[in-house]
Amino acid sequence: MKAALISIGSITSKLLLDEMSKLFEKVDYIDLKKIDVCVTGKDIGIYYEGKKLKDYDCVYARGSFKYASLLRGISTLIRKSYNPLKPSSYTIAHDKLLTHMKLQDSDIPQPTTYLAGNAEVARDILKRITFPIVIKMPAGTHGKGVMIADSYESASSMLDVLALLRQQFIIQEFINTDGKDVRAIVVGDKVVAAMQRQAVTGEVRANIHAGGTGTRIELDAKTKKIAIETAKVLGAEVCAVDILPSSKGPLVLEVNVSPGLQGITEATKVNVASKIAKYLYDRTKDRQEKGGKKVLKETLSSEQQIVTELDFRGDRILLPKLASLAAKFKEKKDVVIIAKKGKIIIEEEEL
Repeated sequence: MKAALISIGSITSKLLLDEMSKLFEKVDYIDLKKIDVCVTGKDIGIYYEGKKLKDYDCVYARGSFKYASLLRGISTLIRKSYNPLKPSSYTIAHDKLLTHMKLQDSDIPQPTTYLAGNAEVARDILKRITFPIVIKMPAGTHGKGVMIADSYESASSMLDVLALLRQQFIIQEFINTDGKDVRAIVVGDKVVAAMQRQAVTGEVRANIHAGGTGTRIELDAKTKKIAIETAKVLGAEVCAVDILPSSKGPLVLEVNVSPGLQGITEATKVNVASKIAKYLYDRTKDRQEKGGKKVLKETLSSEQQIVTELDFRGDRILLPKLASLAAKFKEKKDVVIIAKKGKIIIEEEEL
């Protein structure tokens, strides 16, 4: 089986490449910065250094928030390859507001969060909440763009600065954890490693990139469950979930679909890259053994049951060709679509 790792290059990329090379027959590194995507027309596809990207059995695409749209485009077009991330997970996870809204839809516990489009509206929010508060920009990694305000005056000054940058404002309740948070690496339906991060003195951000330190921690069952559910909600089979311990219970702070692995590997002594590589290999192999796409089962009636993975084009579902042929729908004829969670029924409208 052939695999490709798409990233912008880092120590984490090297760790993953080394471990994936132990399992896959061939693994190529592809520089995300040298990729372009044609999303419409006859040239639709992914291009690397000006040439159409080769076919792979597995493609693991990673990158920072600056490449979120490109990563979504790549993930949408690599339909023949296994990728542990859904296309939407790139744009949702790289936008803090979209993340909070998605988690809210699934009742995932998180700090109370507000969004304001300008400083005037944001100041109205400040008048009805309790300080201290957290002010964030929608995009950013490693704790950058996160500020703490302990009064209306200090928060108002921060809003003035952000207004100059033409940024929207995310205002969030401050959860006092004495500078601690938890990072859990979710792979499939398991937490394979977790660490407690401690911020340096005078700093509230516990991120390793902000000078924080990490120590291995064994999560309780509730925190594990929340981390796994969070990953599932965002469509990310491989990701990091950052969680705040609080008097209300564990609260999800954010999700990183391209987490760095060096810090948590050193802190926990768990070879996280190996865990991810093994999962990618097993899922790719399982997909191939099932024929990559479809298993057709004849039922006792004239109906045909088709077992397949859904093919998404952005937020739309493309029906398998076999299903289209079996249904024998006629073009331009009205149909009734009944949709609910986990089920879609399409029937010709009766006259």
